[in-house]
Amino acid sequence: MCGKFLAERQAFSAVEPLNIVLVEPQIPQNTGNIARTCAATGARLHLVRPLGFAIDDKKLKRAGLDYWHMLDISYYDGLKDFFARHTGPFYYFSTKAPRRYTDVSYAPGAYLIFGREDAGLPEPLLEANRERCVRLPMIEGARSLNLSNTVAVGVFEALRQQGFAGLLGTGKLAAPPK
Repeated sequence: MCGKFLAERQAFSAVEPLNIVLVEPQIPQNTGNIARTCAATGARLHLVRPLGFAIDDKKLKRAGLDYWHMLDISYYDGLKDFFARHTGPFYYFSTKAPRRYTDVSYAPGAYLIFGREDAGLPEPLLEANRERCVRLPMIEGARSLNLSNTVAVGVFEALRQQGFAGLLGTGKLAAPPK
């Protein structure tokens, strides 16, 4: 957590933040993009080791360059460590899941869990939690979507269901040139 900024953000938000969990991510640019999504939406990022890169990797930092001070991030030494510290509710994103990500209701503070880019989540974990496994629909023969894209879709569906609480709903155009 980056002190003052996150404390101020949490003070203004009445909603329990969404939690994004990456299990053994391998590609630093994906994790950097996901970190940026988390920072911009107020979601917490949870990284489950081992990671396929060093946390000070330049590619990781570059992908989320302007947002690291806004990030609430935690690290875990494996899934056992993660589950020992959190009680859910958990939603497991996988291409092997039986239902669509839009077919469930995400509670405030839910944990959206994503697996490695090259292998996904462990099948025993998916089998033990089948009723909480979700997928993004794709055409037959497509292996998977990019991890950072999948996370963004899942995050915004959960936030949409919660009315985008705590997020700005409108923007404004820059002043026209004179």
